[in-house]
Amino acid sequence: MFENKNRDYGAAWRILRPKSITDQILIKALRIRSIEEKGVTKVGESIEDEFIGIYNYCIIGLIQLKYWEDAREFTATEIMSFYDKELEETRELMLRKNHDYGEAWREMRISSFTDLILMKLNRTKQIEDNAGQTIVSEGIDANYRDMMNYSIFALITLNNQ
Repeated sequence: MFENKNRDYGAAWRILRPKSITDQILIKALRIRSIEEKGVTKVGESIEDEFIGIYNYCIIGLIQLKYWEDAREFTATEIMSFYDKELEETRELMLRKNHDYGEAWREMRISSFTDLILMKLNRTKQIEDNAGQTIVSEGIDANYRDMMNYSIFALITLNNQ
């Protein structure tokens, strides 16, 4: 989906400040929570679509964290290379954590993934409000990666239901 949208729109998202990307993820997570609580959606996009959106916006966020100061326009090939690199780093993190946690996520509810994403968003916003500085916590990038993995876990769980 990211690649097709990249073809349709190019890297229009490069105009977004990193904080705006966090807010886009927040909108998607709040919509998921609203649908979970109301049990119905009046817009054509599903919860699955929103988790995919969160995943993709997190990758956009990771790219922007690295390249925000770089005003160059990147080619579609460069963007996809950045995307693939962030995807692979996040996948490797997921595999390491799955090893340690024994795939405990398989016992979780979809609503818990939503809540964890919302918690990570609150943490990310606080770090952003502190100009990216933390004392003992992981940075914005780690929160984006965790949200990506929670989104994947939710999608796998939804697919298995």
